[in-house]
Amino acid sequence: MIAYLKGTLIQKKPNKIILDVRDVGYSIGVPLSTYLKLSQEGEKAELFIYTHSTDSSLKLYGFASEEEKKIFLKLISISGIGPKIGLNILSGIEVSDLKNAIRDGDVARISLIPGIGKKTAMRIALELQEKLGKKEKVLGQKISQEQEDLVSALTNMGFKRKEAEKTINAAIEDLSLKAGFEALLREGLKRLAKL
Repeated sequence: MIAYLKGTLIQKKPNKIILDVRDVGYSIGVPLSTYLKLSQEGEKAELFIYTHSTDSSLKLYGFASEEEKKIFLKLISISGIGPKIGLNILSGIEVSDLKNAIRDGDVARISLIPGIGKKTAMRIALELQEKLGKKEKVLGQKISQEQEDLVSALTNMGFKRKEAEKTINAAIEDLSLKAGFEALLREGLKRLAKL
């Protein structure tokens, strides 16, 4: 199994690079966070590698740091999350922010990652909290009556429930529930208008 590669960057794209190691070109999937840390084409690069092997394929995934690789391995250990989704998650959030969101059980923050729904976000938070050393129950976060009223108001205006929940949670994070129904509804509408 390949665990580490050092060579010359032949090609660099946001989700994939080609690394020349002693005249052998390795195609390596990378998250956006690693892509941004890599040098320019023609320059040296080193990556921590995860080798993903199935009956039909052998794929390499590279990371700028061991920490990034470790969190990727934890993510793909969750049922339903494969390497492609794992890369997508790391492309949508910094490792430190993801760890904080998992430790805090911040399902709303995790579900803001493109392609990650609330159920997947909840599964990530629940399954990885223990692995990251904090055992808090995320399911205990029930939606309050105020939140439900705000979500209901937005769905009555024609917005999808998922969008409404995500938007209201983000508005509450910024303003807090103390801001009141009208201020939070205005903030929610402002955010939805930007989508």
